[in-house]
Amino acid sequence: MSRPTIAAVARAAGVSVASVSRVLNGLPATDEMAERVRRAVDELGYVPDARARSLKVGRTFQLTLAVADVGNPVYVTMMRAVEEVVSAAGYRLVVTTTGPEIVDEVALVRGMARGYADGLVISPLRVDDDLIKSIQECDVPVVVAGNVPAKAGVDTVRANSPKGMALAVEHLVSRGRRRIAFLNGPADTVPGEARAKGFADALRAHKLQAVAQVEAEDFTFAAGREGGRALLELGRGTVAHEVAARADRGAAAARPAFDAVIAANDLLAVGLMHELAAAGLDVPGDVALVGMDDSELAEQCFPPLTSVNLGSAERGRRAAELLLARIEDGERSPKRIIVHPSLSVRRST
Repeated sequence: MSRPTIAAVARAAGVSVASVSRVLNGLPATDEMAERVRRAVDELGYVPDARARSLKVGRTFQLTLAVADVGNPVYVTMMRAVEEVVSAAGYRLVVTTTGPEIVDEVALVRGMARGYADGLVISPLRVDDDLIKSIQECDVPVVVAGNVPAKAGVDTVRANSPKGMALAVEHLVSRGRRRIAFLNGPADTVPGEARAKGFADALRAHKLQAVAQVEAEDFTFAAGREGGRALLELGRGTVAHEVAARADRGAAAARPAFDAVIAANDLLAVGLMHELAAAGLDVPGDVALVGMDDSELAEQCFPPLTSVNLGSAERGRRAAELLLARIEDGERSPKRIIVHPSLSVRRST
């Protein structure tokens, strides 16, 4: 069976080929004409020839989303939101992983000159002058889902990590927890730096000091387990007291100096949760635990994890909208959007 053509759509709709092209390309058309064309497209099962369309209008109708780790649930949420927006505008989304190194982020941005996509949303884990320069000089529009200096002059959408940390600390204090520890990811990353500063500021606001802090090697589950072991070892150096032997374990477990921990993301938090369980500590009885990102993982672990929602879906949507706007108008002033956090309280606190 032959593939339906644009001419066949025009005949079925009772309009010209030019009118069909106008509707399919999103150009101005009457409501009646647009409805007739869409009805004919649906009836015939017409699919535009992407290659011909790209050659004609000078676009690939593909956009790229680049994230550090496609296995991280927060990026999956962001990806879904970006895809929803761009697909509605007639674009296909290509997702790629940059990894944690700036050199790979820079290489990806510079590679956009090969013309395989019309624009890029990038969520960089690390930012330096080379990356900013490559974004500024990129041949296609770029939107940063993250934090770069305002002087960079690029469209950005970022989370408010300091406010998220303030929500987490306020919640723990309201639950009577005052000996709060912090499990961060690498502090030389965009999220690591922001969350470390937010944690320090939030404790200061409550006239508290961190009982213990550990910097994990990455923002992964495995790094959370390793960082959790280091945090427990550090906590045991200043053990406050012992808990009674639990009948179901038949042994006593040493309670660490901290009675609560905030982890820089949910993967780290769940890794830490496993280490707390292995040490015979109860969550939240002995240690209350808060994550960040409020990913699907937060609801799937046991006990369900209290987590700061940093608006990953909203950031994805806003970044996609900024990219589409930049593609249509490359001369408009860059926008800097901040998505504010909320706290999802669950059984871990």
